[in-house]
Amino acid sequence: MSFLNAVINRVGDEQLRENFQERVDIIQHKIKFMDKVAVACLDTKNHLSKDLEALIAEAGGVLQDDVHTARAVIYCEKSTSMLQLMGVVPSLLNKDWPSVEYDRIYLWDDEAAVADEANVAVNALEDLAEMLYPGYFVFGNEGKTWMSFKTQ
Repeated sequence: MSFLNAVINRVGDEQLRENFQERVDIIQHKIKFMDKVAVACLDTKNHLSKDLEALIAEAGGVLQDDVHTARAVIYCEKSTSMLQLMGVVPSLLNKDWPSVEYDRIYLWDDEAAVADEANVAVNALEDLAEMLYPGYFVFGNEGKTWMSFKTQ
C-alpha cells in the first residue's frame, strides 16, 4: 500500500475518502501509459532534497540524485513562498541543465513534503501531475500553489 492510500484510509468520512481515492486513481491510471519523468527537487541553496520522493513517484516521476540527469527541476523550500523563490532562483540556474534547456523549472509554494493529511497530499499529487505532464493534467493550481518558471 502506498503512503497516499494510508493517508486516505485515515479519513473518517467515507464519501470524502472515496473522492480522494478517485482523484488519485484518475492520475495513476493516466500516468501508467506515460514515460516516467526524471525530476530533481532543489532548495534555495541548490541542495537536492529527497523529501518529496514518495509523492513524486506516485505522480509518475523518478527523483534524481543529480540535477544534470533531471528533465524537470522543482524548487521548493519550507516557509519560502513562490514570490521569494522568484527572487532567488534565476541566479541558481545553470544553462547546462536539461531542465533549463527544456524550460521545465517549477516553483512550488506547497509544503507537501510532510503531507500527512489526505486533502494536502491529494492536492500536492495533482500539482505534481500538472508539472510533470504539462498539457495532460489541468487542475487549476498553476499560479496559486506552483508556477512554471520561464528561463527564456
